[in-house]
Amino acid sequence: MVKAIVIGASYGGMEAIRVLLAGLPSRFRIPISIVLHIGSNDIHSYLSMLNGKTAYTVKEAEEKELIKSGYIYFAPPNYHLQMESNFSFSLSTDPKVNFSRPSIDVLFETAAWAYKKELVGVLLTGSNSDGAEGLKTIKRYGGITIVENPETALSKSMPSSAIKEETPSFILDLKDIPEKIVELSGNN
Repeated sequence: MVKAIVIGASYGGMEAIRVLLAGLPSRFRIPISIVLHIGSNDIHSYLSMLNGKTAYTVKEAEEKELIKSGYIYFAPPNYHLQMESNFSFSLSTDPKVNFSRPSIDVLFETAAWAYKKELVGVLLTGSNSDGAEGLKTIKRYGGITIVENPETALSKSMPSSAIKEETPSFILDLKDIPEKIVELSGNN
């Protein structure tokens, strides 16, 4: 039973995330946490736009906030987003990982420790190798991993790095990922 979804994206990620979220049915309520490589850039206008296009409530995650269904949480600019064993968030300004803060690996690894086999990790387009180690951790803890097909991703580096690191559960074109998430969650 899937209890949480984590998504990571970098270059080209704003559009990829929009497409993925738009493909989820309105009845889908599993909490989603996202790291988008944005550095210290403000994303409030992007989150507002997403709020108008999904049945979820879209927001930046807050320190000690409990993870709830029906929400999409984004890592705040320049903070690592971590999941705790009590299914809450913590934020950190620890050093960058893979040249990034927020780091996809940090979210994926801490989510794997919290949710174990009840987690789906999704890695989308991007220009570095962030997320590859995190997906490996998700798989090691029994979770399911999905990587965007590098051949159709705007930037192939992140998906390709993840595939080289360890074979993901699924390699899919972006347009097919929402359907697979719904299928895996048993909400089809």
